Amino acid sequence: MLYSALGYKGAFTAPHRVAALAGRDVLEAGGTAIEAMVAAAATIAVVYPHMNGIGGDGFWLIKKKGQAPIGISACGRAARLATPEWYRERGHADTIPARGGLAALTVPGTLRGWEMALDQVDQARRMPLSKLVSPAFNYARDGIAVTGNQAACTRDKLSTLSGVPGFEETFLVDGRPPEQGHRMRQLALGETLETIGRDGIDSFYTGDIAKTHAAFLEAQGSPLRFEDFQDFKADRVEPLAVSVSDGELYNMTPPTQGLSSLMILALFDRLGVSQAEGFEHIHGLIEATKQAFIIRNAELGDPDTMRKPASDWLQPEVLDQLASRIDRKTALFWPHESKEGDTIWMGAIDSEGTVVSFIQSVFWEFGSGLTCLDTGVFFQNRGAGFSLGEGPNQLAPGKRPFHTLNPALAELTDGRVFAYGTMGGEGQPQTQAAVFTRYASFGGDLQQAITLPRWLLGKTWGDATTSLKLEARFDPRLVEALKAAGHEVEMIPEFSDLAGHAGAVVLHTSGLMEAASDPRSDGAALSY
Repeated sequence: MLYSALGYKGAFTAPHRVAALAGRDVLEAGGTAIEAMVAAAATIAVVYPHMNGIGGDGFWLIKKKGQAPIGISACGRAARLATPEWYRERGHADTIPARGGLAALTVPGTLRGWEMALDQVDQARRMPLSKLVSPAFNYARDGIAVTGNQAACTRDKLSTLSGVPGFEETFLVDGRPPEQGHRMRQLALGETLETIGRDGIDSFYTGDIAKTHAAFLEAQGSPLRFEDFQDFKADRVEPLAVSVSDGELYNMTPPTQGLSSLMILALFDRLGVSQAEGFEHIHGLIEATKQAFIIRNAELGDPDTMRKPASDWLQPEVLDQLASRIDRKTALFWPHESKEGDTIWMGAIDSEGTVVSFIQSVFWEFGSGLTCLDTGVFFQNRGAGFSLGEGPNQLAPGKRPFHTLNPALAELTDGRVFAYGTMGGEGQPQTQAAVFTRYASFGGDLQQAITLPRWLLGKTWGDATTSLKLEARFDPRLVEALKAAGHEVEMIPEFSDLAGHAGAVVLHTSGLMEAASDPRSDGAALSY
């Protein structure tokens, strides 16, 4: 049985152990949780490339001791040329392609997020950026041991990535997916990281790297141009918040689905469930998810163009009304539009009591697949999630696409600060709800809250069905009860990627720090 890692000096969790070690090393050297997260974000972009990269987006929640949490939205905007008409002229009237140059239509935002986060660190004591990215540079130059997860993902998705420029040269071995344990070097990416460390993050957006990327993207049919990179900035935001019996919950603003995660927990809180792991717990969360996703699918998009502010849906009277629609015994019929996504979540705590919840993604596995051989950077396909038709997520120049990404953080009633999150697209709010209720609502062990069997309503990473998927470790009697209630149940492996790669860190009022990681991932939880 796995147990939470405990300590008093620092804590870090990541879905790849090398990234967790990079974060831990910064903490041990006297760095802050923010600096540790930047080091880990750079490292995991190298060692877990099927899940994320510096060609993607990122979001932060940062809670300093005695201060309200702040959010950083490093969400890339659509190119100036990107319009429904532009795509129709290129033969795409209904949907945006998911791979290749046409899929790479939003600026990679995550590095601007790193930059804004580092601005929250006292400049007099800040570690040089070159030191923070040096582990990532070293792994890119010297090589990584390909994980079984990356090897399997590459095999599974090769049919959609084959022929995309730069992908084969970077991520295949003699035209075939790498085997687990293969030493994969990313020399061009290493040089790019070294340049960023030496010249600063601005070099990625206004320097030679940006010019190289702009020329490459234009040649591959992308609407992105140098000016799109040059103009991009991250946004500091006030996180969405909602109160529940267990404390105050925070999550990211639109265009992410942070609202969904908060709504699920607020709706479930209103059901008054008192026992963990039974029918009322699992069925209640699933039905709360349906109510939250109905709102999400109809309302969420770029906050500049939404019908009303996301916070309106978190008002007590609105939540009361939605909770009253939940049938405690019968499942609501559930056909709906699903959201895919590949992502990493990481959490950190430092000796000063700063807690960080961070998430970084390229949307689908390997994003668009389009890889610039001169820089080693592959570009996200987040913009493929735009709609070409009417609606809150319709494509427009400078617009931000809907994001499944949402880092979570809570201040519990007893003073604990709890940061948690997961990868998994559609499953992110559902896994967050499972982890939060098991730990905070029902008092379970932090590691067990992540290890216990999970579920997924709908479609996500690597899947095509919209059923209720249950890991095979659930009690057969609960499975039968869910079927009897009308849930369309599908059983999945005991520890399935479809259930996400979760993690969590907790800071207690005593100064004790806990960290937990997911046995479904290649990660580690470290506290010392």
